[in-house]
Amino acid sequence: MAEAKKVRIATCSLAGCFGCHMSFLDIDEKLFDLLAWVEFDRTPLTDIKHCGPCDVGLIEGGVCNAENVHVLKEFRKNCKVLVAVGACAVTGGIPAMRNSVELRACFDEVYHYGVGLKNGMIPNDPELPLPFDKVHPIYEVVKVDYCLPGCPPPASAIWQFLTDLLAGREPKLAYESLHYD
Repeated sequence: MAEAKKVRIATCSLAGCFGCHMSFLDIDEKLFDLLAWVEFDRTPLTDIKHCGPCDVGLIEGGVCNAENVHVLKEFRKNCKVLVAVGACAVTGGIPAMRNSVELRACFDEVYHYGVGLKNGMIPNDPELPLPFDKVHPIYEVVKVDYCLPGCPPPASAIWQFLTDLLAGREPKLAYESLHYD
């Protein structure tokens, strides 16, 4: 008898702190249980840099530069279901706090007046991605199928969400299961 086809999952991070990926890894031993149902594509677990065709894509972080847009659109194109994971992906999160400040003023503060910077220069190199004036949640750039809020969402919420989704159930999370630390 043939083994059932595993669901392909990929993860990606944009402008954020990588805390949602750390929460995902905090599933701990249950990651081994997850391997009975899934095959990982692009994730920190596999070190695959480009996403191939996947069933589920989990993406954290907001969109703050041109490179983020490119990565996000490529990721969306390869994922049947896209899940915005964490406050940064869902609303822009902490990175979007700079939205109330002009980009030039933000750069001046960081590079000219920041602690430990003497006569600092604002980086200007063609290798650096073009920064946007505002940080955007990912739904403003691509279609998002599900949102998994939290900062970060706890491992138990990620586990519940994934097991519901993989079992063909509409993912439901109790309000109390989410937190913003």
